Amino acid sequence: MVGAWIAFAAALSIALAALGATFAQGKATAAAMDAIWRQPEAAGDVRGALIIALALMEAVAIYGLLVGILLWLRIPAA
Repeated sequence: MVGAWIAFAAALSIALAALGATFAQGKATAAAMDAIWRQPEAAGDVRGALIIALALMEAVAIYGLLVGILLWLRIPAA
């Protein structure tokens, strides 16, 4: 029974991290495209900031995957 709860927690951590990172990346990209549309001469600065922000958001998804894998390895053998 404990193994089932650990498996559920692992799946939930991966799913929530991926979902949160996906929504954050979508909002950041939309905001960057809007900023570039409004002020095209700042496209280089906006693009650089966007790439750094997307990398940090992707790190959140990777941390969620890492937590899920660590939880999965803690499931007791039946």
